[in-house]
Amino acid sequence: MKRLFLITILFTAICSCFGQAKEITIERIWDDYYFTPRGVPGYTAMPKSDYYTVVKRAGIERYSFATGERVDMLVANSDLDRLSKGTVNISKVSSYEFSSDEKKVVLAVDEESIWRRSSLAFYYVYDIENNKLITVADTNTKLHFAFLSEDGQKVLFARDCDLFYQDLATGVITQITHDGQENAIFNGYADWVYEEELDMSSAASWSPDGSKIAFLRFDQRRVKEYNFALYDNLYPTDFKYKYPKAGEDNSLVDVYIYDLASKQLTRVDLGDNSNCYFPRVYWLPNSQDAVILKLNRHQNQLDFIRYNTVTKQQDIVYTDKNDKWLDVTDNYYFLKDGKTMIVTSERDGFNHIYKVTLGGEIKQLTSGNWEVNEIQYVNENKKLIYYLSNESGVLNRDLYSITFDGKKKTLMSTGDGWNQPSFSPNGNFYRNQYSNLNTLPIYTIRDAKGKELRVLNDNKHVKETMNAYGFVDREIIHFTTEDGTELYGWMMKPANFDPNKKYPVMMNCYGGPGSQQVTNSYGSWYDLALYQMLAQKGYISVCVDGRGTATRGDAFKKVIYQQMGKYEAIDQIAAANWLKKQSYVDGNRIGIWGWSFGGYLSALSLFRGDGAFKMAISVAPVTNWRYYDNIYTERFMRTPQENPDGYDLNSPTTYAKDLKGKYLLIHGTADDNVHFQNAMELVKALNEAGVEYDQFFFPNKNHFIMGGNTRTYLYNKLAKYILENL
Repeated sequence: MKRLFLITILFTAICSCFGQAKEITIERIWDDYYFTPRGVPGYTAMPKSDYYTVVKRAGIERYSFATGERVDMLVANSDLDRLSKGTVNISKVSSYEFSSDEKKVVLAVDEESIWRRSSLAFYYVYDIENNKLITVADTNTKLHFAFLSEDGQKVLFARDCDLFYQDLATGVITQITHDGQENAIFNGYADWVYEEELDMSSAASWSPDGSKIAFLRFDQRRVKEYNFALYDNLYPTDFKYKYPKAGEDNSLVDVYIYDLASKQLTRVDLGDNSNCYFPRVYWLPNSQDAVILKLNRHQNQLDFIRYNTVTKQQDIVYTDKNDKWLDVTDNYYFLKDGKTMIVTSERDGFNHIYKVTLGGEIKQLTSGNWEVNEIQYVNENKKLIYYLSNESGVLNRDLYSITFDGKKKTLMSTGDGWNQPSFSPNGNFYRNQYSNLNTLPIYTIRDAKGKELRVLNDNKHVKETMNAYGFVDREIIHFTTEDGTELYGWMMKPANFDPNKKYPVMMNCYGGPGSQQVTNSYGSWYDLALYQMLAQKGYISVCVDGRGTATRGDAFKKVIYQQMGKYEAIDQIAAANWLKKQSYVDGNRIGIWGWSFGGYLSALSLFRGDGAFKMAISVAPVTNWRYYDNIYTERFMRTPQENPDGYDLNSPTTYAKDLKGKYLLIHGTADDNVHFQNAMELVKALNEAGVEYDQFFFPNKNHFIMGGNTRTYLYNKLAKYILENL
């Protein structure tokens, strides 16, 4: 009997050993990418036919939307290699775009990033029918972009701060502008702040008939320079660029129209341009009228100005206003009649769809206490608008369709999860990326009615890997704070969670205006893998969206106006205090961390939390909004001259003396976005207050703190600090 008992214990121990989950490490997350979901490389829908392309090792292959069958090898790597004499192969192609007739494709090769959305690359046009490779531009200088005209006969590009176009038949290059100068004049592409805050990089476009080009000219000469050291030589390099901080001068931006036939360059007179922005320029179908968007400095009035390139006449055809701020989007669709557009607006307190007659009637098509997140596709033939909204639940994102008269609204997805569709240009099919809180992204092809035709990638193998490492599910939490604010969050508990035990909690936050971290989607898998690692070590992870975040209407989002940081910190502190009341939480061991705005919010929450948090980590935080760029900051705060208290009373540096607990500050010294100056100002305040804190800086790293072993080192440091101090 004793021997049988010992054998049973040994067998149980062996089974337990074999059944035990593998240990999650930072190296597995960031070096080996074990837990990174896969997409569909190079997926691109063809412009007019019912085909799509993907990138394979041998080249760009074409597939049928309807059947999923491979049609042919559209661009063979062997052809590219032969035609370019070894210069171009598919491994060097970072992006590609087809001409509207599908006979040519523009290839971006050896692309290198400049800022967040901009890059430089060599560009080539591959003539598919004639198996011919054409080099764009006549030098070895990399270009900012290369765009084909609608007829595929010409290509527009920007090089060395100037704008050019090339006739593909003759090879003749015509220079459009001649005054480009680094850190002074940009023609056809955006300056730093437009790119970062108005979601644009290129700022030039062909008219539909290819006869004209509209572009923005950025005169940056009055914008003050920011500089930082790059520690790369015996004497560090001093890097300089134009960066307008809150309250400071912006570039003077002008809209120009270039006529190819007459070679005439015309500046559009749009009045005083010293305190406004021109975030978008659109062409109407007639190729004579351009619609120019003009945004005031306070960013609460957006005018749509129609400009006729023949008569030089202009009129305001639509205006969107808000008593706080409004966001510039890409949800502006101009119909073929040249008289109508489909837009979204928050004018009734929630973001909804409107049909606008240019210069006339504004008709609301959707309504309710929910938000339209984005217009996905407008089908003029069927008079249908496809859009994403959270009508089914504040954490969801579902695909709907609705008619041009606001009727026959149809839910096309499941009503439980997060959908990211990408329609083919003719609207007959779309690729959908679906996930939910605990389901990895699934990529499918669907028809225009939402019917699933096939699965492209379900990330089954990544899920199997996660299971082997003992990944646990998250759950949604929902509570009301003492001041009556309803908040949503998610929580991840250890696999062997015991409700009778008390666990430390690590909160993570972002919290910036209009953001949303708590969604019914899989979300940021790198950080989620970190939280899974913490779960293995007995920690609960929590994320809560406070006031200021998106999808709950203007009243919830814009309560932060002119006092950014105040309510966001109050809500993170309230979340910590709610957690303290849960029987399974060790109320003396709650931490918080974040990056960028999240780094700012984690510091402010710790400093103002009066002991709510035991520790905090800030990565690349803003420490006073006076140091950040003017487009983003003034949208929510107005200028420091108008609102000094709003800036200073919500700055972590103001409350440095109130630091209680452990605090780690991390920043890259070459951060072009949130300048290293922010870290130094906070360090100075902490030193003057005589409080203890920790700091770590990454030389020559930007806001993303990446490259080489950097991310692995950073996340190991984050994990170690949490484990040692919480």
